[in-house]
Amino acid sequence: MRLNETTYDDAQPVEGYGPGFFRIADEVFHGPILTLASGTKGWEGYGDLAPLLALKVEIDVLFVGTGAEISHIPKDMRDTLEAAGIGVEAMSTPSACRTYNVLLSEGRRVALAVIPV
Repeated sequence: MRLNETTYDDAQPVEGYGPGFFRIADEVFHGPILTLASGTKGWEGYGDLAPLLALKVEIDVLFVGTGAEISHIPKDMRDTLEAAGIGVEAMSTPSACRTYNVLLSEGRRVALAVIPV
């Protein structure tokens, strides 16, 4: 098997996560977070749409990590984000982190809003 080193340029991939925390760019964040190539900050969860909507000119797709297991995100959240032109993909938090990192390494315009496992 051939392995290739992944590079992220100036972007900030998810380096690790565990019960209640995420490690991004050598910094540990506790609780839900919102991250994209330019930085990471705390997020209040599904009802906190303002910071997600503010990304509409920076991203094409938002990955929403729903915790240890995949679950549906609230319909009004999905409808509001899609009406703003943001694609939304809900998946388990581990899957969302992996998918985000792969697309981030490709230079794609993505963001990640995740609930800890």
